Amino acid sequence: MINIALADDESLFLDTLSFMLQRIPDFNVVFTATNGQDLVDQLSTQSPLPDVVVTDLKMPELNGVEATKKIKELFPELSVIALSSYNTDVFISNMLGVGAASYLVKNTTPAQVELTIREVAAKGFYYDKNVLRILQDNSQDGNYKRSTLDHNLLTPRELDVLQLICEQFTTAEIGEQLCVSKRTVDGHRNNLLVKTKMRNVAGLVAYAIQNAIITVEI
Repeated sequence: MINIALADDESLFLDTLSFMLQRIPDFNVVFTATNGQDLVDQLSTQSPLPDVVVTDLKMPELNGVEATKKIKELFPELSVIALSSYNTDVFISNMLGVGAASYLVKNTTPAQVELTIREVAAKGFYYDKNVLRILQDNSQDGNYKRSTLDHNLLTPRELDVLQLICEQFTTAEIGEQLCVSKRTVDGHRNNLLVKTKMRNVAGLVAYAIQNAIITVEI
């Protein structure tokens, strides 16, 4: 079962989305919120936390960007998907910058929403071609502040694992490709998080691409 929290200030859209997701057998909407502060407040009382949060950007009291920033500070392992009517590089880049695990526009298909939630629940992130393009554009932007990490600190095997993570393979698939156990893959991923000082896989992938450590085909 994938437990989901939803936030949107448009009641009709929120109710419709909740109804649509509840009809999927292994999806469970644990609560809905009408603004970012309500979302953060309700998360603070949830035990256990939902697996995925889906939030709008433009909301009263606390917008989606600020709400996501708070969520990642309080619950760094909680995956947040942005679902917005804004489809510009600036909005998408801002959400990725505060730790969003994926970005959907509101005119997307129900099938794409379901796929994105499943991918994020399974892997911690899901970046479509447009999001990957934005991350790669950031890596070539002279104004982008690059990390000072010495890339030589990453071992060849860690780079192999990082490449496959960025190509959106699951832990089991990475293990099969590298002929190692899932536990070994988990160990390499944890080492990557420590060395890059990232708090989750979504941040790790964005970091790797924007700092040109990894290049992915779009």
